[in-house]
Amino acid sequence: MALRGSGSGRGERQSSAPGRTVDHLPPSIMDGMTETPRATMPERVVRADRRASILGAIGQTPLLRIRLFERDAPGVTVFGKAEFLNAGGSVKDRAALRMIEDGEASGALTHDRIILDSTSGNTGIAYALVGAALGYRVRLVMPTNVSDERKTTIAAYGAEIVYSDAQEGSDGAIRVARALYEEAPDTYFMPDQYNNDGNWKAHYDGTGAEIWEQTNGQVTHFVAGLGTSGTFVGVTRRLRDERADVVCVSVQPEDPWHGLEGMKHMPTAIVPGIYDAALADDNLWAPTEASYELAAELAEHEGVMVGHSSGAALWGVREVARRIGHGVVVTVLADGGGRYLSGGLYGRRWQ
Repeated sequence: MALRGSGSGRGERQSSAPGRTVDHLPPSIMDGMTETPRATMPERVVRADRRASILGAIGQTPLLRIRLFERDAPGVTVFGKAEFLNAGGSVKDRAALRMIEDGEASGALTHDRIILDSTSGNTGIAYALVGAALGYRVRLVMPTNVSDERKTTIAAYGAEIVYSDAQEGSDGAIRVARALYEEAPDTYFMPDQYNNDGNWKAHYDGTGAEIWEQTNGQVTHFVAGLGTSGTFVGVTRRLRDERADVVCVSVQPEDPWHGLEGMKHMPTAIVPGIYDAALADDNLWAPTEASYELAAELAEHEGVMVGHSSGAALWGVREVARRIGHGVVVTVLADGGGRYLSGGLYGRRWQ
């Protein structure tokens, strides 16, 4: 069963495409960077027309019934918000569109500026898609070890990539993006997804409102992984405003050197400014291998192929379901497994 709302809501270093990537940073970060001017810059899509464009396919994702845990917890009903069905393939589409539209509304983003931010991949894809749809240039900083599928997708949308050190993870990408911005602040509009309130507000107004509507207000528990924390913060605040006793549980990787792309181990990471640890009723520490196994099980047994972070969220859901015995648990399936076919999550299952 899938529920869909009816209301409105808002490895190795390698190049993805010639002239659109920067594999290293010279002493002066801007020196030697390649430009990718759009040969035919599309006219700006006015706000009133945006829902008739690809941007209209962002939001209002279905809520899928997940049956993996019915044997262990028969009294618990589990739903997964199918965010991989957004236009750009992940939950990050919502925040990217919101932050860009907020930038336009404030006057901080104009067509003579380049959208710049750090990303582990999904937000970058979302920026690239929205930028292509609205006629903005986009430059993204991401670790070299993000999946090839993410790199290729970003390049396909015409965005430029700056690679940061894989060993420094998302924190290294943050530092490089900040350095680029500080060197040429008049060149860029930097949404700064880790510190932009538009990130969590996209989920307060959209994702959280949809979950409440799609469950007819019956949701008792919400479980979500932490990356920028925007999804967890926004949805939690919305559900709590609807009913104060909804239990909200965050999920983090169990150690700093995890294999869960897009997730943050907050004790050892640069903590996002939008993160509010006090919102969580509990926090669970997901192991990488067990998260991979649950993601694979969901694909094999229910035909829903999801990414690393969704496996971690499902691991958290299983822990919660075993504890509570009865309830309605909702989680977020942040992206699809198609972005991880070249890596360990699914690739090793046929090799």
